[in-house]
Amino acid sequence: QVQLVESGGALVQAGGSLRLSCAASGSILSVNDMGWYRQAPGKQRELVATIARGGSTNYSDSVKGRFTISRDNAKNTVYLQLNSLKPEDTAVYYCNANADVWTNYVVRSNNYWGQGTQVTVSS
Repeated sequence: QVQLVESGGALVQAGGSLRLSCAASGSILSVNDMGWYRQAPGKQRELVATIARGGSTNYSDSVKGRFTISRDNAKNTVYLQLNSLKPEDTAVYYCNANADVWTNYVVRSNNYWGQGTQVTVSS
């Protein structure tokens, strides 16, 4: 089984910065795409940013130029640097990873989610 453990969420003032981390652990052969999603109260979960194993990135328009996603493949860890935070960035941020795992002697590619970390931006 694979576990994703997030950290770094906090209460911060508008204009401030945070760094989120998410470490994948378990019976992992390889971690492929990793990403961050967020869900604000009363809204659907939305994509924030993704990063491929080779480093190519994708951002939602709402965070481009303010957030930066990065990863450490040796540690199976993905990071999200949040700068110039706005009150509308307030949400639970979820880590997502696609990982290759052994399942009954077969390699399967599965999608995993972390438990979420709260980011609250005050105005």
